Amino acid sequence: MENIRSYTDSLQKYIAIMGLQERNTRLFYRVLIDNVEEMLPIVYTPTVGEACQKYGSIFQHPHGLYISLNERGKVLDVLKNWPEPLVDVIVVTDGERILGLGDLGCQGMGIPVGKLALYTALGGVRDSVCLPITIDVGTNNEDLLNDKFYIGLRQKRATGKEYDDFIHEFMMAVKQAYGEKILVQFEDFANRNAFKLLEKYQKTHLVFNDDIQGTSAVVLGGILAALKSNQESIQDQIFLFFGAGEAGTGIAELIALEITKQADVSFEEAKEKIWMFDSKGLIVKARLESLQPHKRSFAHEHEECHELISAVKTLRPTVLIGTSGHGNTFTKDVIQTLSSFNKRPVIMALSNPTSKSECTAEQAYRWSEGRALFAGGSPFAPVTINGKTYYPGQGNNAYIFPGIGHGLIICGAIRLHNDMLLAAAEALASQVTQEQLDKGLIYPLFQDIRKISACISAAVAEKAYQLGLATRLPKPDDLLAYAKSCMYSPLYRPYR
Repeated sequence: MENIRSYTDSLQKYIAIMGLQERNTRLFYRVLIDNVEEMLPIVYTPTVGEACQKYGSIFQHPHGLYISLNERGKVLDVLKNWPEPLVDVIVVTDGERILGLGDLGCQGMGIPVGKLALYTALGGVRDSVCLPITIDVGTNNEDLLNDKFYIGLRQKRATGKEYDDFIHEFMMAVKQAYGEKILVQFEDFANRNAFKLLEKYQKTHLVFNDDIQGTSAVVLGGILAALKSNQESIQDQIFLFFGAGEAGTGIAELIALEITKQADVSFEEAKEKIWMFDSKGLIVKARLESLQPHKRSFAHEHEECHELISAVKTLRPTVLIGTSGHGNTFTKDVIQTLSSFNKRPVIMALSNPTSKSECTAEQAYRWSEGRALFAGGSPFAPVTINGKTYYPGQGNNAYIFPGIGHGLIICGAIRLHNDMLLAAAEALASQVTQEQLDKGLIYPLFQDIRKISACISAAVAEKAYQLGLATRLPKPDDLLAYAKSCMYSPLYRPYR
């Protein structure tokens, strides 16, 4: 750690820690686990974004498996090149939408590598059963195509039938190589492909999309904790989303499922509590013809509304969620208006990085006179106003996906059902103590992440057994104890 801390540049720290992963895996995970809050921004966002942008020039050793269009018809043979015969989880990307940085092609490999490092460090999934994969179908990034250090195919990105057939060959090869229980996590695919792939393969494979499902579960967990603090129920809330892309609609769907579960109403009735605001304004029935398919079910009867402040005034939401990627859009007017009819408004500014956050923690607390329950997508420092200190939460997917993955693996699940995502969100909310709620926190302390992951793992496995989707029988008597016993720890075995 002294060596790593001696670097002032985050990218240098990334190169140093990833070099350690190559030389001494056990020590790498010990460093990561013991210094999780310090090292998380290095091995994952935001530093991994810069690492992906410069992946070709900092490349030292291939950390994962690359499968390119040149291997069409031979994907199964390529998978067999991986030295570990037993694989339980694959994180795969095609590099088209890396974080908020766009098309980075083959250099997106930093994302699957980083995600799987967190599966092991935070969720206790043994590193030898983790396989990072980048599917190289080209890139439309001209800078990369002209970069002498670019490590991928130098051609425009494949689309349409050529792309779909190649992905299908990959998905069939994965099941053939590793069986029915292999977990495939789609990561940083473009919106149009992310929804399509999840919908297509969730019926036949064990698949998970962290951008859609992981984000949804972590946000729902924060909302449930906030409502516990306010002593309110989810069916009595009005939700307004600013941003209706992949993340926004995914979160909204899961909130609607939770309302359906708690209030015993239909899915369509639950959606009436949820309003979406996109780049063209409030999503209403009058715009139905021009809306993308994933937005249509959230179009309600209402006059058109083009300003966020107008939507806040007319809808009177209790929960305001930002997933727009546009900074400083939750203005003083918006937050003061929201606070005028809510005793404790819930404000979630989830866009990354900090420059794209809809508002800062200080703005949320100051403009709401300290009454807001706030969480950001980026970490924010505690804020002191009039002698009182407020502690903003961070809706970080790392709270959720390692525990979900671990839970699916320990019970031998063959499919991921939405009820398992609800169970994960509820388990996350249950880990927030009353003392933390009193400080304004709606997420538990990240230093307890291994304990949190074990609870989420047990909750997901319990639901899998209830739904008949678990294959590891008989079911353990104490799932929480079993989950903890299955977690990898970077310890050396004692020898006599």
